Amino acid sequence: MNKAMPNHAASASEAELAPRADHASSAAPRSMPSAANAPRAAAQPAVVNEIALPSTLLDITPQQAGTQTLLRGLAILEAAAAGVRDLRTFGAALGTTRSTTHRLVSSLVQARYLRQVQGGYLLGPKLIELGTIALEQMPLTAVARQHLESLAEQTLDTIHLGVRDGDDVLYIDKIPGTRGLEMRSRVGHRMPLASTGIGKAMMLDLTPELWQSLFEASRRALASVTFKPDNRPDAQTFMQRMTNYAAGGYTFDLEENEASIRCVAAPVRDASGAIVAALSVASTIPYMSLERMDELIPVVQREARAISEELGWRAPQPATRRIKR
Repeated sequence: MNKAMPNHAASASEAELAPRADHASSAAPRSMPSAANAPRAAAQPAVVNEIALPSTLLDITPQQAGTQTLLRGLAILEAAAAGVRDLRTFGAALGTTRSTTHRLVSSLVQARYLRQVQGGYLLGPKLIELGTIALEQMPLTAVARQHLESLAEQTLDTIHLGVRDGDDVLYIDKIPGTRGLEMRSRVGHRMPLASTGIGKAMMLDLTPELWQSLFEASRRALASVTFKPDNRPDAQTFMQRMTNYAAGGYTFDLEENEASIRCVAAPVRDASGAIVAALSVASTIPYMSLERMDELIPVVQREARAISEELGWRAPQPATRRIKR
């Protein structure tokens, strides 16, 4: 399930927007002054005051005034990604006039960052191009791909590769299973770390205090999400499971994120030994019994270690004991 971004933009009332329009009209009369009487520099304070006003998706301080156009453009893209479609709602989100909003959106359409369709605007093909390039420039995906394919061939199940992004896991690669099943996950999808097997695998080296913190963050993020049966653990169960997972070097998702979906995950480490990613094998209950999950642990760990070794990680060598003569 996609993380629904709160529709703050749509909640902005006409009354909230009216003061900005009044302020703009009083600062800039309808009769256009001559260049001699009103140089551009004289208009700068009004612009700074306008952009210093807080908005839901963009809060530009006066110190950032020089980058307002760039930041507003990026905010429009984020709003479009969250489901905003029309000029009025874009303007409400940014706190900009209709003419300014139209100019920004038109520029993004011309540059192919947005595309205009019947009913509004959607993200454009330029973002797909850049997203593909960004993935190609991430060495992890290139290194891991053959191991993900090997895991998919061995298991016939859905394979995920993810990295941590704040309190979330960001999916950066996915190979669908061949059993005719489809999951809601996709490349670019985000979920709270503590709600997924792949996310918990990236938590294995953290302290119990951070486990607790991320568990609470996950609960807050998914407070409005319901599914049956609800198998999300309470705090005590979660902490006990994490202790067991940390000792074993793997994690499970026991229908905690999506009904009927289970997964087995393991961490990926870099040359320093730090966990930088995780991979998982996921399927539905008929194909993912608890017995099979136990059998998959060494299989998933083997591929995770192989990726880690290509990133420069080396397994700790056991200490040698000197024999007294």
